[in-house]
Amino acid sequence: MQKNIEKIEKMALLLEEAAEKGHNIYIMGNGGSAATASHMANDLNKTLILPSRKRFRAFCLNDNIPVILAWANDESFDVIFVEQLKNFLSKGDIVIGISGSGNSPNVVKAIEYANQTGNTTIGITGMINPNGGKLGTIAKLPIIVPDNLMYRLEDFHLVINHALVFALRHNDEKE
Repeated sequence: MQKNIEKIEKMALLLEEAAEKGHNIYIMGNGGSAATASHMANDLNKTLILPSRKRFRAFCLNDNIPVILAWANDESFDVIFVEQLKNFLSKGDIVIGISGSGNSPNVVKAIEYANQTGNTTIGITGMINPNGGKLGTIAKLPIIVPDNLMYRLEDFHLVINHALVFALRHNDEKE
């Protein structure tokens, strides 16, 4: 778990740097992970408004239901996130994928695309599959919860989000 604490601290630094440079942060997931992704975007965009720093520019890719359904209907559910990234992703942006199994095809495709374009990728996953599934092996910064029960993984993923918020607020309060 100590490695994950260090990874959360690194994630906080990456996100701070993105905010300072005006880069976007894209977050995505399915099911409970979608709720966590939405919550994370909310916390970055609202909870972390602090007078001494630039605001975060976080976007949750699973929040635009009409776009998701259009891509799923016309092409495939597997492309609902990557096709949105193709519209918006710029050099220096960060892409965060959340998947308990680490094998959600739509999350994996989006992370692969972000890697191909040279962007920073973060994967938050679990041990349902060895090494955090495919997401755990392809994300440039994988955070793998050492558990294999989905309901606990989802809880820990939300705890990771709140630890991230704490770290970002704490970094600001130290200055």
